[in-house]
Amino acid sequence: MPKSIKDILIEMKNMSELMVDLAYSALLFNSKDAAEEVIKLENKVNRLNYQIKKESLLAARTVEDAEKLTALLEVGEAAETIADSAKDIADLVLKDMRPHPVFKMVMEESDEVIMRIKISEGSELIDKTLGELLLATRTGMTVIAIRRNESWIYGPDRNTMLSAGDTLIAKGNETGRALLIKLANGETKIEDLEYEELTED
Repeated sequence: MPKSIKDILIEMKNMSELMVDLAYSALLFNSKDAAEEVIKLENKVNRLNYQIKKESLLAARTVEDAEKLTALLEVGEAAETIADSAKDIADLVLKDMRPHPVFKMVMEESDEVIMRIKISEGSELIDKTLGELLLATRTGMTVIAIRRNESWIYGPDRNTMLSAGDTLIAKGNETGRALLIKLANGETKIEDLEYEELTED
């Protein structure tokens, strides 16, 4: 069954957001694997934008329809522009251009931090899904990618199971980063997390 224009736009939005996070992660951690995934996603976004244009042409029956669909087409173009910009960042990594120290300083001082942490043996995160753990709610950190052995899981969902040795790439705030490090290292348990910790300045 063909996807609706709404479904395509939702997919483009999610994909372009993931691409930006992955591109910054690739640059910050000098990860060519993550950079190559950004390139693959950019090709998918381009195909989705073409699909939106095709579906819009088929859906337009009147001038009024065409005017309404024009706004959706512009959103699709904007999402593709975001994807193209993320690809430009990823290209820097693939060209072996090391980030200037100022870039790392900027990333560390921004409101949203990107971190990388490996899950140690004994961590309560092991053999639990992201949905069970509710990490985003409990720590303020959203897992955007997982490195497992030689493979990657990008855009993990609530059904994604975590394993010992997984390396998580997550984004969130500084308080959340400290909590996730403790959880991944087995230094604290989920039930020990207090809601107050998440609301500290």
